[in-house]
Amino acid sequence: MHDATIAELKKLSKAERRKRRRATPKYRNLHASRERIRVESFNNAFARLRALLPTLPLNKKLSKIEILRLSISYISYLDTLLTF
Repeated sequence: MHDATIAELKKLSKAERRKRRRATPKYRNLHASRERIRVESFNNAFARLRALLPTLPLNKKLSKIEILRLSISYISYLDTLLTF
């Protein structure tokens, strides 16, 4: 933070105080850390979903959109099997 006193900070609007708080290195580091954890979790979820899908060749690398589309098709196929 800049060399601002408590009185000066109270004069700022909520948005200005929030903007100053977000500008601190501590806040940016925490935000970056949370984002890394979120992305890692997201990628792990796709990896688990990918492991459940039948593909040829077996170790074919699929994009995230391909995983989602294949999942939709596979669920529809399984639903069809169960309804007959």
